[in-house]
Amino acid sequence: MGNEFYKTSTSEKLFKFINYALIVALCLSIILPFLNITALAFNPGRDAERGGIYFWPRIWSLENFEKVFESSNIATAFGISIFRTVVGTVASVFLTAMAAYALKSKTIPGGKFLTMLVFFTMLFGGGIIPYYMLLKSLYLTNNIWVYVIPGLYSAWNLIIFRTFFQQIHVSLEESARIDGYNDFTIFTRIILPLSRPVLAVIALFNAVGHWNDWFTGAFYVRSANLRPLTTLMQEMLMSAEAMRETLEQAAGSYHLIDRIQVTGNSLKMAMIIVVVTPIIMIYPFVQRYFAKGIMIGSMKE
Repeated sequence: MGNEFYKTSTSEKLFKFINYALIVALCLSIILPFLNITALAFNPGRDAERGGIYFWPRIWSLENFEKVFESSNIATAFGISIFRTVVGTVASVFLTAMAAYALKSKTIPGGKFLTMLVFFTMLFGGGIIPYYMLLKSLYLTNNIWVYVIPGLYSAWNLIIFRTFFQQIHVSLEESARIDGYNDFTIFTRIILPLSRPVLAVIALFNAVGHWNDWFTGAFYVRSANLRPLTTLMQEMLMSAEAMRETLEQAAGSYHLIDRIQVTGNSLKMAMIIVVVTPIIMIYPFVQRYFAKGIMIGSMKE
């Protein structure tokens, strides 16, 4: 191996060096900001505003996280986020896969037209006001199912599933039908077990989308007990920023500002850690399927 390396040309060595340098730079661009966020999250806010904190807290403190978790609705918000992520992801992946399995069949009447309609929804939308009116007419506003039902189907995910299913050899389905299997049994016992890579990728996309979504809770839900974690965090951050601006503008309030240990910026960093940690813990379990599922689901023989 060593001799082969030295036999490579100068251009090849330069190409490898540039590739490795770009990969290292990309890794650092991801890791270093996260280390900075972690350091600021575990450092008192007023002390952090002095600057000079990069990848390690100057003073270790949990004050920022205590502020995050002091909300009386934090446990409920966690429960709502977990519910919508688990139920929404499982239901969306299963139903989207079923629809894609039906559309991949060349014998389905109007299959190409239905596929075109699905693709059309990726290009055009009705707008937020008609969408709100639709949700209201379906009694989904201020309802926990507003987090699940509207997002059950995704045109992009359906196309990825459909492309993947088309690569599974049709002889497997024909053999199963000879053995007396119906379409649903073939789908659940043959197609889904063979589709674990793309299932893992689509499930990850859905889970991240559900977990990070704050918009739905802020605009379509009025009850504080039905708001997910990200929406609650956003409201807390806005309240902290508003209080900060009020104290700064009020005459003679500088002594009050000095007492504030949790600033808007430090609270934001703590919220990022709280929201991102569950996804980071789940990702290693599906990481091995990630690249394989994307490649298989995006290519067609």
